[in-house]
Amino acid sequence: MKLYEYLGKELFNRFDIPVPRSRLVENPGQAGEAAAELGDVVIKTQVLTGKRGKAGGIAFASNPEEAKKEASRIFDMSFSGYAAEKLLVEEKIAIEQELYLAVTIDGSAQRPVVLASLDGGMDVEDVPEERMIRWPVDVSIGMQPYMIREICRRMGVSGDLQKEFLKLLPKLYRMFKELDAELAEINPLALTPDGLIAADAKVTIDDDALYRHQDLPRISEKTDLEKKAEELDLAYVELGGDIAVMANGAGITMATLDMVQHYGGEPANFLDFGGGADVEKTSKSLELLLGTDPRVLLINIFGGITRCDVVAEAFVGVKQSKGIDLPVSFRLVGTNEEEGRSILEKEGIKTFESMDEAVRHAVELAG
Repeated sequence: MKLYEYLGKELFNRFDIPVPRSRLVENPGQAGEAAAELGDVVIKTQVLTGKRGKAGGIAFASNPEEAKKEASRIFDMSFSGYAAEKLLVEEKIAIEQELYLAVTIDGSAQRPVVLASLDGGMDVEDVPEERMIRWPVDVSIGMQPYMIREICRRMGVSGDLQKEFLKLLPKLYRMFKELDAELAEINPLALTPDGLIAADAKVTIDDDALYRHQDLPRISEKTDLEKKAEELDLAYVELGGDIAVMANGAGITMATLDMVQHYGGEPANFLDFGGGADVEKTSKSLELLLGTDPRVLLINIFGGITRCDVVAEAFVGVKQSKGIDLPVSFRLVGTNEEEGRSILEKEGIKTFESMDEAVRHAVELAG
């Protein structure tokens, strides 16, 4: 379960990790009031997606009127399908250097790992491997001072800054462990005249351990469209491209997405409508996809339990009832494939036997 930045910072505060003073607001007027109280501020949208700054979701203001103006702009925006419902208005801190610090799980080693770098801030994923220190933690020993000193040595950190790390890192590791976290990340970890301050917070809690943390809020990161799909019993994830993808089975759907990207296209979604779907469920799946206004529709059916003629019948029904004239690339193989092809051909829709051909056709249609 991912937590919003403001919730992550509330947890940091609980574990005595320094954070800037801030106020959570729900309208531009409250943002102005917060700026009047805090002075120069940073205004941040609270959404469960990254790259907020590049998308325009972070702004600076030096007075209440600027704060209200910027807050109004951000409230009107959407970020990867997420609406900006709340903003964090935070005092602007004097940052001398942006560092990176996180504790997460190394799946292959099956243990926690500390990640630390002198190169924090935006595009931290592009930091060269040799500049990102990785320190596996033995859970039977925990985070010991000598480990932190060695991490600092490898980073090239000494003196007062090393003392700051010796105070902060044990707190971050304790929070990570006690909350059953999968990730506790500070990026940037701001070096200021007052020491190290967590300028951002990204915290993810293990879903299987939530029963142990009844005090934590339950956060859903599904978009409105994903929630609608869930109500229809569809496995659906928004991806942001322009080629809408529909397939029957998680494996074939993933393979279709990979192939779309391989040929230079951008999938708009993951949609697995399952095996054995009837006309009604197939129609609802198609209507959901068409509501996203894609450039091309790519349907990849390998009929086993799912009958190809049922899918074809549903598609034609939706096409006629909605008056849809959207380019479509259709791969149809398996149970009743001849009947399915016949239904589609009467509508002038060409079908492919090969997934490769269907995907390449879809990418070409998308331009």
